[in-house]
Amino acid sequence: MSGKVALFKPFSKLICLTLLPGLLFTASPLIAASSNSQPACSHALTLHGEAKYPADFAHLDYVNPKAPKGGSLSQAAQGTFDSFNPFIVQGTAAAGLGNIYDSLTYHTADEPFTEYGLLASCMQLDPAGRWIEFELRPEARFHDGKPVTAEDVAFTFKLLREEGRPFYRAYYADITAIKVLNSQRIRFELASHENRELPLIIGQIPILPKHYWQDRDFKQPSLDKPLGSGPYKIAEVDSGRRLVYQKVANYWGENLPVNLGRNNIEQLVYDYYRDATVALEAFKAGRLDFRLENIARNWATGYSGSALSSGDLVLESIPHKNSAGMQGFFFNTRRDVFKDPKVRLALTQMFDFEWSNQQLFHGAYTRTQSYFSNSELASSGLPEGNELALLTPFAKQLPDEVFNQEYSLPVTDGSGNIRNQTRKALGLLREAGWTMDGRRLVNAAGEQLRFEILLHDTSFERVVLPWRQNLERIGIRMDVRVVDVTQYLNRLRSFDYDMVVSSIGQSLSPGNEQREFFHSEFAHSANGRNTSGVEDPVVDALIEQLINAQDRDSLITATRALDRVLLWGHYVIPHWHLNEYRIARHKQIKIPEVRPDYGLPIDTWWVE
Repeated sequence: MSGKVALFKPFSKLICLTLLPGLLFTASPLIAASSNSQPACSHALTLHGEAKYPADFAHLDYVNPKAPKGGSLSQAAQGTFDSFNPFIVQGTAAAGLGNIYDSLTYHTADEPFTEYGLLASCMQLDPAGRWIEFELRPEARFHDGKPVTAEDVAFTFKLLREEGRPFYRAYYADITAIKVLNSQRIRFELASHENRELPLIIGQIPILPKHYWQDRDFKQPSLDKPLGSGPYKIAEVDSGRRLVYQKVANYWGENLPVNLGRNNIEQLVYDYYRDATVALEAFKAGRLDFRLENIARNWATGYSGSALSSGDLVLESIPHKNSAGMQGFFFNTRRDVFKDPKVRLALTQMFDFEWSNQQLFHGAYTRTQSYFSNSELASSGLPEGNELALLTPFAKQLPDEVFNQEYSLPVTDGSGNIRNQTRKALGLLREAGWTMDGRRLVNAAGEQLRFEILLHDTSFERVVLPWRQNLERIGIRMDVRVVDVTQYLNRLRSFDYDMVVSSIGQSLSPGNEQREFFHSEFAHSANGRNTSGVEDPVVDALIEQLINAQDRDSLITATRALDRVLLWGHYVIPHWHLNEYRIARHKQIKIPEVRPDYGLPIDTWWVE
């Protein structure tokens, strides 16, 4: 229902996580041994199997290498912005800033998790997993013409881990040392060979210029135009309202195989709207060129009119194979009212998804039943085999239901009659010490069960208000507060909420990012992403099992076990998901014929 494309790049774990997650490397061609038994410097790294594209590939399969260059593409962004620094907690970062920066590697959208050299010409991985080295391309340049060097790479990691979002410290915690070997080569020493994804996610970080940032205050939000090495730079700024990115003339990486057929559009324009309805009307009026539609009602009825009938607008659903992750109502279990999982489960019983799907969403959505929905990583049925063996040592610390009940959410007939669910909810609430006092549900101290849900998108009010009516019938008071994006982010960062609508994006290769999502260490860490305040030693142990998985099968087993334990913790009331992108564009915006399975690479589009 809600969401947005933040960057004109295919999905990567780092992009997904920073701008608003291991395994077995193959021996050939990724780290094939040379005659002196040292690993070869490879053009690609992959977590399982072999890289799709050989060292001499000409271009990616999902681009049009002959796409014309030029034109502009305008899209809407929501809210406002006051910063061009997306790497820190403070401020509200502008949309599209990823277009400014290049990273060491490029993540393809037609493979689950493979990285190809971008700023790096090749990568050399120690067969024992103790270190990885990156060889930089000598032609790589920042926008001011200065070369990208190993010193810039080392500076970037130090800066982000010390002064950036807490995420970076968690994500790259297992890097023990960074050594500049020469101006073009850098080595990362790793704490454990078991953290198999770490060499790949090192390559995803945007590289910042040392000479630009070393004398600036990185921790403070700023609208100074930043310096990068990527295909675009900021050309025009209307503070908080509009932003224009201009294609960099003589961009250093224009003709690399990973870039051929990409970055075709001359100008990328983001116009800011506080209301999604106004943004839709702006699109239909021709002031915007593209929308990623996330509201089912709009998709079903909002695009009618002369522009659609004349063929000026194109509507297209593009299927994908990405994990849907988890969107839902997130409980803040740091608050007393939500400390008891029985209360959380009772409120889950009172949310009528089937009614909402029929009445509000035109039946478009599937109920989310996992933190890794739409993927092989999702748990199902009862634990068995290796998953059961992994969970059994924790049996005394887990609810019995983990082992003897299949997790499922309440299902209604969609009529609005939830009598059975109401009985279950009241029974759970009585067990948790809540009783009816007249028309109020109260605890032993006579205090009503009351909480506030914090929103920043008015479109969610129509989802929340029917649920509030259901809760009122059993004496629960839910207050709905809608705030602007800046206030919402500030309250989210300080855990100043009872409940929020939030989401956790998941890749097909989950790993280090799970620590910040769910680990006890981040339950009270300021500015962290453990939204529900999960604080469970079993979850902590399973996260480490997941990160240290030795092969794909072990990763799947650990992820399913983690998923199952989180679901039975009732930290979230799951929402819904869709396994396709709903694209609305004006006819002059063209898309390549080949559609990759694992992303929406808008940077492959062009204007005709």
